[in-house]
Amino acid sequence: MDEKLKALAEYVSAALSGTVLSSDIRHGELTCRIKREDIVRVLGFLRDDPKCRFNLLCDLCGVDYPDRPQRFEVVYNLLSMSLNQRIRVTLETDEEHPVPSVTGLYSCAGWWEREAWDLFGIFFSDNPDLRRILTDYGFDGHPLRKDFPLTGFVELKYDEDQKRVVYEPVRLKQEFRSFDFISPWEGMDKILPGDEKASGPDEAPAGGAA
Repeated sequence: MDEKLKALAEYVSAALSGTVLSSDIRHGELTCRIKREDIVRVLGFLRDDPKCRFNLLCDLCGVDYPDRPQRFEVVYNLLSMSLNQRIRVTLETDEEHPVPSVTGLYSCAGWWEREAWDLFGIFFSDNPDLRRILTDYGFDGHPLRKDFPLTGFVELKYDEDQKRVVYEPVRLKQEFRSFDFISPWEGMDKILPGDEKASGPDEAPAGGAA
């Protein structure tokens, strides 16, 4: 299998000279890293070339590396059903430089690109309908970025005075800020039935005397 993938990598690199930055085979899978601006050309070749025939886009997703100058990696997983082979194409981008949309090659890419835009903020130029798809209207930020707070920026609740659902800034109760993670069982001064089974012969059960 690795020999077959190696031959495919060499063929693609030769056919797309100057476009494929690197190729790597790991765990029986071929990954090609390319330039952002060449994604339409590369995927068009992989779909239409008779030695490739990757006519199915299985997945398109984003990965966030906040410490990199190009913090986002966009990953395209392709499948050739007729040749029974797979290839992964990756590229790097940031918050300012859009990635060309591949909806003209694979219609399913429209949904995947919307998801990457919604969750990571990766912009795809020429996507005909680049709207949020998983978060709510007016959502602030992109929730799968590594620097997005776990609590979010706003919370939703029913306002009894306004008689409707409203959004408000997140407010954490004090007990959630300073939770000490100590089990209430550890504060008991008596041994409960069965506690002796959790201790060795030379140990005293938690909360009790030896």
